[in-house]
Amino acid sequence: MGEFQIEKVNFFYSELFHKNAEKTFLIHENKIQELLPEADIQHVGSSEIPNSITKGDLDIQVRVNAEQFSKAVELLSNLYERNDESVKTATFRAFKDDTSSPPLGVQLTVIDSEFDFFWKFRDVLLANNKYRDAYDKLKKEYEAKSMDAYREAKDIFFQKLMETPEFKKYDK
Repeated sequence: MGEFQIEKVNFFYSELFHKNAEKTFLIHENKIQELLPEADIQHVGSSEIPNSITKGDLDIQVRVNAEQFSKAVELLSNLYERNDESVKTATFRAFKDDTSSPPLGVQLTVIDSEFDFFWKFRDVLLANNKYRDAYDKLKKEYEAKSMDAYREAKDIFFQKLMETPEFKKYDK
């Protein structure tokens, strides 16, 4: 009988990945911009936060108007694999490219919708050392542990972050 493997999470200091992640971001930003010239394309995630810990992946948020969303889903589906493990709504879709270096996650959101928060998290973490330090501490606690357990703890962390005055200032 085969042994069940639990996916483990490992982290690295982002400075080791920042240069490569930025180069890869620019390549994908250009590809996406060609298909969706009206889109707001943001480098989000820990690889964009100096001196923070990262899983070594690259996260991009593609923000579009509601009228553009269906077409954007279709066009991004031609570029990237749909991330079926992620939530799927009328205003949010996730894509991935595990063959990219670093591995890539693309979050497509409708501007001002429920899931249009990735860029806000980035900006709050960039501007507030106490939140960045708390997030890095959380990551260290989950080093080499279950990816699912880490994702659950990360979701709780970001739910709490959404309640802070620093995050709420981005809400209209």
